[in-house]
Amino acid sequence: MEYTVYNPQKGRLETLEVEFTPQNTTWFSEGSVTMITDWDGGILIKSGFDYPTYVYDVSRAEIDYSHKKAEELLRENM
Repeated sequence: MEYTVYNPQKGRLETLEVEFTPQNTTWFSEGSVTMITDWDGGILIKSGFDYPTYVYDVSRAEIDYSHKKAEELLRENM
């Protein structure tokens, strides 16, 4: 499925072909981050109604599948 994401490394929106599955995505019901997804060597972080943010060279496992660490990563990259 085509999905629009914000790429802070490029400073723009881009469209990616992403499939969200239980194998590559963790959903959260608490905190500001609602979803983290491994994609193409990076991670997509969804927060609120904004576009997901694509951060290079990090995975869900590297941040211990944590919504708090995802929030920190999001702040660092915005």
